[in-house]
Amino acid sequence: MIFYFILKAYDTANLAPSTLSVSTSFIAVYLTFRRSPYFALFYAANDIVLIVLWVLSSMEDVSYFSVVICFIMFFANDIYGFCNWQKMKKRQHSLTDKENIEFSEK
Repeated sequence: MIFYFILKAYDTANLAPSTLSVSTSFIAVYLTFRRSPYFALFYAANDIVLIVLWVLSSMEDVSYFSVVICFIMFFANDIYGFCNWQKMKKRQHSLTDKENIEFSEK
């Protein structure tokens, strides 16, 4: 992807995971714009990549470990958000189905 070449031009450390992080973030933003419930899965994928990147940084400087905890919480929040989107979807379809049945009976 184009992100690889941009990040390479800036001499980014951990180029492959960084490219994956930017790519998953870009897709997540696009899906958010499209109001797709799958946006949260791409944010969760991005969180996993960021957790790995920050763990690698924490191995060199332990003061970065708090950022790992932060992204673990973001991951949990993204999974929670996706699950709730799915629950709302089921609830809305259930209500729509009931309304359609009532309308067809009239």
